Amino acid sequence: MLKSTAILFLIFILTSSAFAQDKDSLTFVKTHWIKSKIARQVKLFKYHFNGKNLFDANEHISFLEVKNNGRKAIFAIEAEEKELITTSDFGTKATALAGINGNFFDVKNGGSVDFVRVDGKIINSNRLEKNRNRAFHQRSAVVIEDGKIALKKWDGSTDWEKNLIEKDVLLNGPLLALNGINEALDTGAFNRLRHPRTCLGIKPNGRVILLTVDGRNENSAGMSLFELTKIMRWLGCVDAINFDGGGSTTLWVNGYPNNGVVNYPTDNKKWDHEGQRKVANVILIKKK
Repeated sequence: MLKSTAILFLIFILTSSAFAQDKDSLTFVKTHWIKSKIARQVKLFKYHFNGKNLFDANEHISFLEVKNNGRKAIFAIEAEEKELITTSDFGTKATALAGINGNFFDVKNGGSVDFVRVDGKIINSNRLEKNRNRAFHQRSAVVIEDGKIALKKWDGSTDWEKNLIEKDVLLNGPLLALNGINEALDTGAFNRLRHPRTCLGIKPNGRVILLTVDGRNENSAGMSLFELTKIMRWLGCVDAINFDGGGSTTLWVNGYPNNGVVNYPTDNKKWDHEGQRKVANVILIKKK
């Protein structure tokens, strides 16, 4: 009798989990996104799931979809060695079309804590952990060559990032998926808890998704990395990488209202577009 009860309970748990996942995926793929054309080969999508109908929570999601052919719109990294600047100021200074915040940085002293190379020049090097191990955000990279962007995974070597052939390299992470296969994520608090998130994904056709999920507010809960991995998959991405999130999460579009800020950054703890955090670097889309 006990064995039968245990089996029935297990079936209930498995079917309930499958139902919840199907419900969320159906909700997501049936979404009528608010779409805007930013430039040739660049489109903006946004939607507010405000009925606690995605992962049983409210979620505000914004993303850009960009053709990744190095023609009309190209990708670039902008970085400062020590100074911290808002994403919007980085973008405006570079006369870019749009951009998102980059990797992890030293809030007190400025500069990235991860390797950054721009146009062949090393801007920042890795700050290793006390045990000399790499942090999780130093085990994958965003690379750009001739305006086209790609993701790469650490091969285990000490000088891996320095040996990458691309002129523009930005370490970041954790990597969520590569070549259609999800990466293993541990259940530590950073991965498991919901936070604002910034993410980059690549589709099989080469198109790139630059995405933000707002959080830390009743209007948008944020996501765990497990939830983030799912929505990048539902958007059709075979490669995906997490960026610095939390108060840094910012999606900026030149000429857009609210100083170009599309999402709701959280540094001022208000549901508005004014709470940008200053960051060390950004990924930008520029007009060729």
